[in-house]
Amino acid sequence: MKTIKGPAVFLAQFAGDVAPFNNLKSIAGWAAELGYKGVQIPCWDARLFDLQRAAESKAYCDEIRGAVAEHGLAVTELSTHLQGQLVAVHPAYDLAFDGFAPEKMRGNSKARQTWAVEQLLMAAKASANLGLSAHVTFSGALAWPYIYPWPQRPAGLIETAFDELAARWRPILDAFDKAGVDLCYEIHPGEDLHDGATFEMFLERVGGHRRCNILYDPSHFVLQQLDYLEFIDLYHERIKMFHVKDAEFRPSGRQGVYGDIKVGRIAWGDFGRQEMGKWISGRSFPN
Repeated sequence: MKTIKGPAVFLAQFAGDVAPFNNLKSIAGWAAELGYKGVQIPCWDARLFDLQRAAESKAYCDEIRGAVAEHGLAVTELSTHLQGQLVAVHPAYDLAFDGFAPEKMRGNSKARQTWAVEQLLMAAKASANLGLSAHVTFSGALAWPYIYPWPQRPAGLIETAFDELAARWRPILDAFDKAGVDLCYEIHPGEDLHDGATFEMFLERVGGHRRCNILYDPSHFVLQQLDYLEFIDLYHERIKMFHVKDAEFRPSGRQGVYGDIKVGRIAWGDFGRQEMGKWISGRSFPN
C-alpha cells in the first residue's frame, strides 16, 4: 500500500460537450479542484486525446503531460475499453457494439475488428511515448452468450472460443511487450474475461504472457458474488491496476443477478444502458 499514489479519476465517465468536460485542459482543472492527483484518459474521445498523434509523436505526448501538469496532475494510464471490446464481438452483439466504431466501419464486422486491433497497436506506442507502464482495456467476448449452461453447450464450444480470443490478442500482447507496457484487462461481466477462472483459461492460451495482466475492480465481483479478497490472494502477481467504486448486492424475491425487471415494465440492464450511454455520448472518433 505504501507504493500507491493518487487518487486518480477515469475521465471517460465525465467527458462531454459542455465545459469544463469538453477538452483535456479544462477537465484536468476540474479534476484537480476535486482533489485528484492523476487522470486516466480514454483513447476514443478526440475531444481529450488524439491516439494516432500520441502513437507517432513524443512531442504531442509531452504536450498532453504538460496540459495536466499545469493543474498538478499526472497521466496515470490510457484506456481502450471500447476498442478492446471490438477485438472480439460475438455476432449476437454486432448491432449493439457497432456504435463503438467509426460510422464507416458499422455493418462490417471484419473491418471493425481490423480497426480495433490497429487502435490497440497505436495505444501500445502511445503509452510508451507517455512514459506509462500499464494500459487498460476490455477483452471482448466470443463466449459470453453461453455464460449460462442452458441450453447445453456443444462439447468444446467454450474452448474453441477462448482459442480464438487468445489468437486475436497474442499479437497485441507482443506489441505491448515491445513497448514495455503491461496490458491490463478489466475483469468484467459481459467480457469473456469476467472472473479468475476465465482469466486463467486465457492466460494459459497466450502462454503465460508477461504483459497479460489484470485491472482489479471488486464492484463487478460483488454483483457476481465472487470473493474479491481471495481474488487478490490468487492473482496479486497479475494485478497491475485497479478501479474503486461503491457496490452492494441486494437480492430480492423479484430479481437477482441476471435481470433488471422493474415493477410494471421490463427494463433489463437499465443501469448498464445508462452507463454505456455516457460512454457512447462521450465517444468521438476522428474521421
